[in-house]
Amino acid sequence: MKKLVSLMLLFAIVGLASLSFTSVASAEEVKMVGVITKIEIAGKDAKTATATLKDNKTGNLVVITVNDELTLDKFKDHRIVEGDEIRCKYETENGKNVSKLFRKTAGC
Repeated sequence: MKKLVSLMLLFAIVGLASLSFTSVASAEEVKMVGVITKIEIAGKDAKTATATLKDNKTGNLVVITVNDELTLDKFKDHRIVEGDEIRCKYETENGKNVSKLFRKTAGC
């Protein structure tokens, strides 16, 4: 009987621990695939740009802030343009969706 009670207690502790990690996981990266509908580069020597993507699953428009130099160079060189399908990972920071990964689905 003691074994059964201790086993049930162990499962309860593991269950509660896994629920506490679930709230942390919801603040992590969001993955999506979508088509670029609009690109706005903030000036010629800008360090940021915004890209509006139409999510393939939901059809919603998602505005993503891009900060990395490689992607900004691809915007400026027109290697990534409106109409391209993009695979993206982003995190929400201070109310903005900041990209962590921004690539064409067919390759760059």
